[in-house]
Amino acid sequence: MKYYYLIFCLVLSCSTTNTSKDNFGIVIHGGAGTISKNNMTEEMEKNYKNALEEAVLIGYEILKTGGTSQDAVEQTIIYLEDSPLFNAGKGAVLNFDGDVELDASFMEGKYLNAGAISGSKKIKNPISTAIKVMNSSPHVMLSGNGADKFAMDMNMELVDQDYFKTKRRTKSLERIKDAEEKLISNIHNPDYKAEKFGTVGCVALDKFGNLASGTSTGGMTNKKWNRIGDAPIIGAGTYANNKSCAVSSTGWGEYFIRGVVAYDIAALMEYKNFSVSKASKTVIDKIGSMGGDGGVIAIDSKGNVAMEMNTSGMYRAHVDSNGKIDIKIYK
Repeated sequence: MKYYYLIFCLVLSCSTTNTSKDNFGIVIHGGAGTISKNNMTEEMEKNYKNALEEAVLIGYEILKTGGTSQDAVEQTIIYLEDSPLFNAGKGAVLNFDGDVELDASFMEGKYLNAGAISGSKKIKNPISTAIKVMNSSPHVMLSGNGADKFAMDMNMELVDQDYFKTKRRTKSLERIKDAEEKLISNIHNPDYKAEKFGTVGCVALDKFGNLASGTSTGGMTNKKWNRIGDAPIIGAGTYANNKSCAVSSTGWGEYFIRGVVAYDIAALMEYKNFSVSKASKTVIDKIGSMGGDGGVIAIDSKGNVAMEMNTSGMYRAHVDSNGKIDIKIYK
């Protein structure tokens, strides 16, 4: 009888352990805004969906094979930064002077460590440098020339401005400037905002129960005075805490900073016991009532996810621990 009892306990123990280790997932976004079928060709839609699928599967394979949420987030965002389709890295939007200024942040949920960079003009993959700030410096955020100098000291890959620039973004800057010079632009006009904003982000839960979040962006088209949005700000654009969730934001950064969006979602979960879905919707509704728009992706410590927005669309994808993939563009 004692022998059978020991076998039963061993089986139960193995079963419990496997269930825990099989619980993981990943969610990505490629920006939220005025995205509708009316202004999207079939070819464009296919290109975006293919890019989202390839990106999210990079992170999924890392998690599936026992990799960390940090690695999954970093490698997934690197893919998005290297794609000219999104406003991050190559293909990032241009500022008033026609230059690219890049922002990125990363946070891990176990120890609440974080790193960020803003206003870089040379770093090929800002997300990797943000992680390097977290792991190899006593600081959380570095900016401008200092961020580029740090990246050089850490042997991160630096490139010339021409690497980032695309004809699409050059034309977009010209349209924005032309509209503003003719005083026909309206900051609340959907088409105007579609030209201005964009971000990429990733949140992940690994088999060890650790959450991580990362966000990367070129910011706002035609931005001046070294403007910085929410993407590199911990608590606004990015947040992760194993007690609650990991969040990455995208949208009108000034409102997401004022609303401390990413942290607000985590706080509602930790202190008011909201689900990740309810917390995300509550906070996005709050941003809407303030006059801002955008979206968030989030994943909690159990693998539940939220992809919430108050815009007509958000490039997004999710893969759960069973390998089920969900890719969406429109609301």
